[in-house]
This record gives sequence, structure tokens and C-alpha cells, in this order.
Amino acid sequence: MRLVKVAAATLNQTPLDWEHNQRNIAAALAVARDSGVSLLCLPELCITGYGCEDAFHSPGVQRQAMRVLAEITEHSRGMVVSVGLPVYHHKALYDAACVLVDGTVAGFVAKRFLAGDGVHYEPRWFKRWPEGKRSTVEIDGCPVPIGDLLFDCGDVRIGFEICEDAWVANRPGSHLARRGVDIILNPSASHFAFGKFAVRQRFVTEGSRAFGVAYVYANLLGNEAGRIIYDGGALIASAGELVARGPRFSFADFELTTAVIDIDENRVEQVRRGSHQPAYEDTDTGCVRVDFAFSDHPLRLADELVDDPSDDRAGGRSDDLAENRPFPPAATVPGQPRAAPVQTRWEYSPHIDEEEFTRALALGLFDYLRKSRAHGFVVSLSGGADSTATAVLVSLAVGLAAEELGIEGMCERLSHIPGLASARDTRQLVHRLLLCAYQATRNSSEVTRQAARTVAGAIGAEFLYFDIDALVDGYIAMVADGIDRSLTWHSDDLALQNIQARARGPGIWLLANLRRSLLLSTSNRSEAAVGYATMDGDTCGGLSPVAGIDKAFLRHWLAWMERVGPRGGNPLPALAAVNAQQPTAELRPVEAAQTDEGDLMPYPLLEAIESAAIGKKRTPVEVFCQVRAEFPHYSPAQLGQWIARFFRLWCRNQWKRERYAPSFHVDDKNLDPKTWCRFPILSGGFERELTELRHYLARVAEEG
Repeated sequence: MRLVKVAAATLNQTPLDWEHNQRNIAAALAVARDSGVSLLCLPELCITGYGCEDAFHSPGVQRQAMRVLAEITEHSRGMVVSVGLPVYHHKALYDAACVLVDGTVAGFVAKRFLAGDGVHYEPRWFKRWPEGKRSTVEIDGCPVPIGDLLFDCGDVRIGFEICEDAWVANRPGSHLARRGVDIILNPSASHFAFGKFAVRQRFVTEGSRAFGVAYVYANLLGNEAGRIIYDGGALIASAGELVARGPRFSFADFELTTAVIDIDENRVEQVRRGSHQPAYEDTDTGCVRVDFAFSDHPLRLADELVDDPSDDRAGGRSDDLAENRPFPPAATVPGQPRAAPVQTRWEYSPHIDEEEFTRALALGLFDYLRKSRAHGFVVSLSGGADSTATAVLVSLAVGLAAEELGIEGMCERLSHIPGLASARDTRQLVHRLLLCAYQATRNSSEVTRQAARTVAGAIGAEFLYFDIDALVDGYIAMVADGIDRSLTWHSDDLALQNIQARARGPGIWLLANLRRSLLLSTSNRSEAAVGYATMDGDTCGGLSPVAGIDKAFLRHWLAWMERVGPRGGNPLPALAAVNAQQPTAELRPVEAAQTDEGDLMPYPLLEAIESAAIGKKRTPVEVFCQVRAEFPHYSPAQLGQWIARFFRLWCRNQWKRERYAPSFHVDDKNLDPKTWCRFPILSGGFERELTELRHYLARVAEEG
């Protein structure tokens, strides 16, 4: 056996925050060294942060990244370390991993496949490095190799797949395996989306098996740049088996996941496998040889795999993990090394989407609060599903952060907020950090008023009640006088609805400004798709946490929170007051019995139409054929009417989506035009396609 202790770090970085990023990297290096780690993989672009966007093009940013690299290099003594940064070479910029060996720069591996879909725009900033090409860059007057390289460190060969490299069909690992690589490092910046972590586990484990290597995967952690949430979840596989797995959605600055791998075992697997075909050309081409002696690591009990899934730490300690704790106690210690597969109990839940959504948005909100240096959150709480979900998510962010970091640790992370340190429990923290206000008009009901008050009380938020009828009446009277006619519901329905929503904006903004807090917008993705929101009304805010999720899921999640709740927490029965209602804007007079689905269409159908039309880019006729099979209880004529309504509202309201506050990316259906779904503000409105739908419906009606 030739045993080597390896590690992957997940880091909570911030774009262009040089001191913070360097401090996290140095701390991870120190803990790795103290843990006896010989090889450490850090995330992609961790020196600059992944989300620098067009700032990557700045020569000053590129130079500063190199300065930080020089300062980090000294900390790598006694180890082999991969650290990510942008590298300028021959008038092009590359997304690169720098290999540090025992305090020196050994070389740079440049990313070969760039992510250019969805939230990723890497080709805008970087060039892809061609296979088999090598060059040199000058570092402090000395030439250093860069390109499609592998590294031979003390007869242990190390190669790279950088994030997207592992997601493509012709991934570089296949070629690296033929060149005799022992370990593949994957420094990544892989954002959270439902179901994505399972895919990562598959390509890490399958890469280890198919290539006959140890595979070490590192990732970013937390809300790095505002919209995208990284779930961490470092992975280490060897001999085709997952041998270590780090925690996800941690509130720590960094987490270290370790494992002892057997180099000889993987080599035996390559020899044994008939499909393995070594390269017969000179395998030393593009190989950087560096003198380094990996320590032979004794296999201790603490490094053995723990089969009991309730045991999340090396060396046992299953008694520390109570049935409902959402995070293992080790996660409260930044840099605690993980030497066994970590799967916290919530990941065994049949409600995995609800659990992931809870933890992703909680982490996203917490990081947004501390990185923006806001003093808290303000929510215009209407008593309906969207604003309630937003307020509850804030309370969960506080609760989960306090659970992991402790009250004192959380207050330390939010030390910029005056008076927070006096809080003695989670409820006091929520009360200090979250202000909710119900703003009533004569069209508001006692049902929603009591629902808002009940929910605010249940989660511990500060609650205010405003009557804004005088403001609304003043605006109506002013305009009516100016145009010399009365405004009526018969002739001015939409305008009279919107002025109520807009009249709520100034007061809630004033509260946010007074408290130096972040105003949260409460619109969801379904409403964004069809523009069912009042600009400068319910869209007021600097951040829109739930704008990336559809209304059907939000209602389902609230019902789950009422009856079940996340592992480690409790259900919230007070949500029954919200869940029992039909969603309504309450902007028309009470006798109109207004509901959202009456104004639009049933939300599950809206989600299905949006998924087909926008996600899958299907025509109106194709959408009809799909939803007719899914919703047979609606007549073809009714379905056709709703589909036409969707397409027209979608085209008409692109300008609204352009103005929405930033939202969190939680799945691959986001409508944010800045990071996911681009569409022209002005368009032909699918008129020819909708004409085809009308003709198709006529034929369906004739056929009976």
C-alpha cells in the first residue's frame, strides 16, 4: 500500500474581497497541514472569487490575483496545493489552477471547456485552452509552464478536470488516465440547483472507477456574489468508491474534507481492467516533474470509513448527532476535517427538494445580509403565500445559522449590526433582524390581517400595522381632479388595483431606510412569467429571494412547513392561516371575490405552460398537446384560452422581468434575463403561432 492523505476544501469567497479570500485560503491550508494532508484541492477561481464578471478583464484585478498567489505560495510548504485564479497570457485570459509544491509555483493548468450556458458566461471572460498545447508564463522573472499539463510529484501523477471539464462527453480524464495519472483534482464553482449534487457524485465516482484514479472534488460555498448559491459538498472517490463527502449548505467560512487514498490500489485497478489502454507516445510530454516526498500515511481508525450513516465525523461520535439536528456538531468548527462520507439526516428525507430549498435560501439570505452589511430585513407582509414564505425563510436563515455557529458565533459574523450581541436566543435574533409590516386598504380582509400577525408572532418578527387608505384616496383624488373625471372600477379597474400596491412602496422603503435594512421583494417566478405584479409596488426591494421559484412549489413548501418542517427544526402550525386561503391580491372590492388563479389560470397549469413554452421552447400548439395530456379535466377551448393568455402576457411583460430585483438561482427554470433567460423587450408576440393554435383548436372541436 502507498497511502496518501488528500483533502478538498469548500470556501465561502467574495468577488474581489482580497483579504477575506486570502484569509480563508490560508486558514484552510493551516488546518490541512495540521491534519497531515499532503495534497489539497481548493475551488475554482478562489483567489478572485468566481463571480467577478467583467472585472476579470481589468489588468489591475489580474495583477492583484498574482500578488495574492505569491503571498499564498509560502503557506504551501510541505504540501501540494491547487489554487484557482485567472491568468493572463499572450493577450488572452485563462481560468487556471496553479499547482504549488512545497512553497514554489510548479505550473498552471488552464481550463479546456468553458461553461457558457444558464448562469454561466465564462466565454465572455476567458479563452478555452486547446488540448495538448503548452507554453510558459513569467512569474517574478522566471518561466513557469502553463497549459494542458500533468504533474509528477515524487512518482505520483496528478491531473486536472476543472469544473465544466468533467461535465462534457469527451472529458479530459480519459486522456489523463491513458497517461498514467494517479489522482485527478477538480477545482469547481458549481452552483446549487435541485438534483445537481447527485450528478456531481456520479461523475466523481464514475471518473474514479473508469479512469482508475483517486478523484478529489472541491467547490465553492455560500452566496458568493449575490444571485448564485454554492452548496459546498466536497467529494473524494478512490477505486470507484466514494470515500469522503463534505457537508452542504454550511455557514462556516470553509470546510475541509479529508481521506486517505491508496495509490497502489488504483494502479492495480488500471492493470486489472482490460479496457484500460495506456498511451504509447511519450507520456512525459506536458508532464511537469517536481521533487516532492508524499508522507506515507498510517491508516488510523479515524481515517476509516464509517458505515453508520448517522455518524458524520471521523472516529465515531454518533452520540453527538441527535435525531433532528440539521448539521453535525463538527460543522460548527470552521475547517474541521471530514474523513468519512458525510450525509446529514435531512438528506435521507423523502422531502429532499423542500429540505434543499430551505437550506439553500437560508444560506443565501444569511450571506447576503453579512456581505451587503445591511442591518436586517424588511418584508411587506400581506398574509399571502409569497410574503409569508419570504418572512419564514428569513427566520430559517437565522435559526439554521444560530444552530451551526451558535448565538455568539452568529453575532460575531454579523458584528456590523449594532445591538445584535445582546440577543440571548434565536427568537430575539429574529426579532432584531426582521421587521414585517401589514399595509391595509379597505379591500384588505380580516383573514389576511390576522394571518400576517399570526405568522409574524410565530417566527418572532417585529410586526407593524399601517392603514394606507388615506394615501390611496389622496392619489385617486389628485389624478381625478387633474383629468376632470371620476375613476371607477368599471372603467379603471387595473389602474385602481395598481395604485393600492404602489401606495405601499414609499412607507416600506422608508422603514428599510430608517433601519438600514434590506427590503425584500416578494414576487415569485410564476407571476414574473406573466407580469402579475405591480412595478414599484409588490416588486419593491433590493433582493427578491423567491423570484426564482414557481408559485405551485411555494404553496407546497408552505404546507410542508406547516405540517413537517425541516429536519432539526419544528413545523410551523401558524402557517395554516395562510395555507387555508386561496391566493389573492386583495386589490378589488371584497364583493369581487378576487383570486390570483381567477385573474390568471390555475397555478399548476401555469407552471406546466411556462416549463413547456419557456424552458423547452415549444410552440403554442406543442404546448397545448402536452398540457392537454397532463390536464385532461379542462376543456380544449379553456386550455387554448389559457395558453394564448400566457404567451401574450409573457411577451408583454419582459420589461418587468428586466427590472426585478436580483433573485436566487435554485433550479434550471429561472427567468432572470441577466443570468438565465433572455428575451426581447419588444417582439411580434407569437401572433402567427397563436393563429396556428386557434386553427388547431378549431380542428380539435370539429373532431369532437
